[in-house]
Amino acid sequence: MTNKNLTWHTGNITPADRKKAFGHDSCVLWLTGMSGSGKSTIAAEVERALMERAVHSYVLDGDNIRHGLNSDLGFSDDDRTENIRRIGEVTKLFADAGMVVITAFISPFREDRDRVRSLMGPGKFFEIFAMCSLELCEERDPKGLYAKARAGKISDFTGIDSPYEEPLDPELVLDTGELSLEACVNRVIALLEESGIIHAGKESDAATRRRGDTEL
Repeated sequence: MTNKNLTWHTGNITPADRKKAFGHDSCVLWLTGMSGSGKSTIAAEVERALMERAVHSYVLDGDNIRHGLNSDLGFSDDDRTENIRRIGEVTKLFADAGMVVITAFISPFREDRDRVRSLMGPGKFFEIFAMCSLELCEERDPKGLYAKARAGKISDFTGIDSPYEEPLDPELVLDTGELSLEACVNRVIALLEESGIIHAGKESDAATRRRGDTEL
């Protein structure tokens, strides 16, 4: 419950000011999918592609967040919901700062993802489903977590003894069992271009000026 004595402080810089200064709009790219579906790998490469275009972006990764901000949370349904609630508030702040925020969270429950969407303005939240079969995720098992879950060493593991609710109407579906990493990244960049978040095919004037200043 919010303390009634708190007052929201509005700064002097508007979203329009940041868009003009940075040369691009802000948004949240919310990658969701089971462990091993490729979320973190895609997120990192999207960030690299955006940096090459001088777009201010940052990746918020599920494991990284649980090392610090959410280190007090476990993996019960309630803790998973609180995990996403907190990171939703963080992503809103990053987006308010004018950045393209890229998240990589399993975020298994639709209600939690929809709650984050509701925090953002229209056209500011893009749900991206890293679609991958459980069988392939287990085959990849980059962290060895599925093997531990099957052996009973990990409980409440998504896809094994905890559910994953697939997005019903995501802005983008990436079939990571069929698409190459490059193809996945290109589709995310195309989504940003088509949505007007970044300029299509070339750097913005602001980005070009920044690059020129750096080269000087």
